[in-house]
Amino acid sequence: MIVVSGTVTGKPDTLDAMLEAALEHVRRSRTEPGCLQHGVAIDAENPLTLVFYEEWTDRAALDAHFQVPGSLAFVKAMRSLAASQTKMKILPVEAPG
Repeated sequence: MIVVSGTVTGKPDTLDAMLEAALEHVRRSRTEPGCLQHGVAIDAENPLTLVFYEEWTDRAALDAHFQVPGSLAFVKAMRSLAASQTKMKILPVEAPG
């Protein structure tokens, strides 16, 4: 399994647009092959920061997700709305047992 986590910080005047785009992206991503979990939350300590958490069956599914036109459009939108660069981590995870 592959786990992806990330954050993006907006500005007071862009947060609503960022959240709308993020929710649309999350809902679409959940329908993609190999997506086990995909979510977004608002950081409790910094309400201008969105926190993403994803689980994918394997790297091939994640790579396919990155090529979906909606994913590419989402990244472009976040770059235009964000106050700072997006941070993302991709980690291979082995299930216990």
